[in-house]
Amino acid sequence: MGFERFIKGATEIGKAMGVTLKYLRQKPITVQYPTEPVPVYPRFRGKHELRRYENGMERCIGCMLCEAACPTGAIYVDAAENDPQNPTSPGERYARTYEINLLRCVFCGDCEEACPTEAIVLGHDFAMANFNRRDFILTKPELLNPGEPNVVIRPE
Repeated sequence: MGFERFIKGATEIGKAMGVTLKYLRQKPITVQYPTEPVPVYPRFRGKHELRRYENGMERCIGCMLCEAACPTGAIYVDAAENDPQNPTSPGERYARTYEINLLRCVFCGDCEEACPTEAIVLGHDFAMANFNRRDFILTKPELLNPGEPNVVIRPE
């Protein structure tokens, strides 16, 4: 009985050492962020972005469907009437205030699906660390002017 346990244990140690030796010969998969871009999948859901049309007008028409679709209440939209002489968006209304609380957001993408004009999208930026709680509330200017994330889209 003792000899059988010894053989079984030695076999398991041999298997474990085989796995170690197999991965010892492979190149490491560690990415030296931020100097190297991080590979993310195309459907990765990161920091929110508000989109514009090619002519510069905002896509958001202030319908507040994203706010209603958000399961955690992380989105706040205050709509206002468009100025006919100088419209902000192509609709009758626009979002005067648009805020997203990243501390409440679960990045589910329901806001993206609910938007009829595809104004709000979840981008690929994942670096969202901050020191102050106030910095986790994204305002309309931050959402309209997102930075370029240091990522590369990897194939699925």
